[in-house]
Order: sequence, then structure tokens, then C-alpha cells
Amino acid sequence: MRRGWLITRRGPPRGYAAGMKAIAFRRYGGPEVLEPMELPEPKVGPDWVLIRAKAASVNPVDWKVREGGLDALIPAHFPVVPGWDVAGVVERVGPAVTGLRPGEEVVAYNRQDHLQWGTYAELVAAPLRTVAPAPSAATWEQAGALPLAGLTAYQALVERLEVRAGETVLVHAASGGVGRMAVQIARVLGAEVIGTAGGRNHERLRELGATPVTYGDGLVDRVRALRPDGVDAVLDLAGGRALEDSPEVVRDRFRITSVVDPGVLDMGGQYLFVRPDREHLTRLAEWVDEGHLQIDVGATLPLAEAAEAQRVQEAGEVQGKVVLTI
Repeated sequence: MRRGWLITRRGPPRGYAAGMKAIAFRRYGGPEVLEPMELPEPKVGPDWVLIRAKAASVNPVDWKVREGGLDALIPAHFPVVPGWDVAGVVERVGPAVTGLRPGEEVVAYNRQDHLQWGTYAELVAAPLRTVAPAPSAATWEQAGALPLAGLTAYQALVERLEVRAGETVLVHAASGGVGRMAVQIARVLGAEVIGTAGGRNHERLRELGATPVTYGDGLVDRVRALRPDGVDAVLDLAGGRALEDSPEVVRDRFRITSVVDPGVLDMGGQYLFVRPDREHLTRLAEWVDEGHLQIDVGATLPLAEAAEAQRVQEAGEVQGKVVLTI
């Protein structure tokens, strides 16, 4: 195998201590509430997989969860281990799991129905529906950065917007983690892409196949200069003024999808909250291996520095994904 070793056991190794190191928080708050903990090994249900983590991506939702921003939607059981992205090696599988065995390299978008057992940990228990084979062409850090960003872009473009070859898609915040995935996936689908971003990110967007435009005042005029009849679809990853301008540049308001502002529904568009999907994640990994998708990692930090990693991600101090190595 590319990165590691293959084992065949379905139970824990001899001498294994039922515990793990993790980063967790006991209450909502700022980065200071994150602390290293020794926690019990998470339980593995009949159709679950236990993953020995190698890398976990840091996403904006992680610090929003830490601050209590999802408390009205998802119940929390403290202490909470944050994180929804992970790449690693299957440690063992539940008795009902088929198609995966210990030793295989996998990625997962491990969003569950409650907050407790996340991915900032040595061991991650994930439902089989969230797990897919890892791309063999990616490093652990790149693989760990794929699930949430890739699935968000894929589901928005394929399921919500139904982008087709020959169309033009406007992606707001195209230089972010989801945005870069969206640019590339839209290109795989055969679409042309206009991406909003600050000037320092324009060259990277060109490399990925998009036509960059600067966001802010005058955006409508800049987009209309490129597509006088309007674009076919808009993927909003920014909200605010960018979303407000979107109806003026798209032909059909229903083909505006936002992943940050449910207010898009009031203007006739669609809202997306990404969901785990094993088939979609498998397809994304295949596109990485086929050379269609590049995963930009901007910074890597050890698990013990998770608080700093979240701070860096929130501040937007790096270009590309922030990843924890475990």
C-alpha cells in the first residue's frame, strides 16, 4: 500500500489500551476552551468503522461549533471533540461492515447527529456511510482536507445547481477551501467559471481554470462585462453583499445556492447544508487520483496546537486548507 501497512484483525491489537489522546472542550467559548484530554476509545457500532487518524482538516464550522453556533441545531454532549474531516487507517470495523477491512486507508466526513466524538483525536469512530477510500495520489494532509470542502462543492454544483457542460458558474469566495474545490469540479463538469476573490488570489484561480474578478463595489458590472446576458448559476460561499448582488447577474434566481446564508430562500434560491455521502466522497477521491482535483494545503500543525490552528483558519492568515497532523 502507498502509506502504511495491512492488518487483518477485526479486534483491537494485543496490549492495546482502551484510551486515546484528543483535543476537546468542556464548554463553549474561544480557542482557550480547547484542551488536550485522555479520553476513552470511542465505541464502534455494528455498521461503524474505527479509524486511526493521520490528519484532520480544520474548517470554519469547527470554531463555530466551539462557540456554540450550532447549539440550536445539534445537541452537544461534553466534553466535545471537534472536527468533521479525517484521513487515516482503518483500525477495526463493526460486525455488519462490508467492503472495508482493517489496514485500508480512508477518508471520512464524520458529521454525526450530535456533537461529541469528532476528528481531533487519535481514534475516530465513524458510520460507514461517511467513509470512503482515500485518494492514493494525495498525502495524508491533502486527503484529510478533502471531505467537507469537496462534498460541499460537489453537492452544490451537481445536486442543487445541476451544472451542465457549456454553462457559466459564478463562485463567490472562489479562493477559499470550498471555492477552490468548486472551481475545479465545475471545470470537470464542463462549465466555465467566474470566481470572486481578492487580487492576491487571482493567479491561483487562473491556474485552476477560472476567470477571477475582484469582489466588492462594482461586482455586478464586472460580471456583466464578462457575461452580458448573465451567468447560468451562482454558488455563494460568502454571503452578505455578494449574495445580495447575485440576483442581478444570474438568469434564473432558483439557480443561486448559498451554503452560508439561509436567507437565499427569500430571494428564490436554494440553501445547502452539506451531508455525508459515501458515493460522492468516493467519486471525489477518484477525481483526485485522476488528476482532476488539486487539494491546496496552506498550513499544517500538530494536534496539540489545535487552538492555534483554529485561530489561523478563522483569521484567514494562510492560503489553502489548515490541517492538523496526528
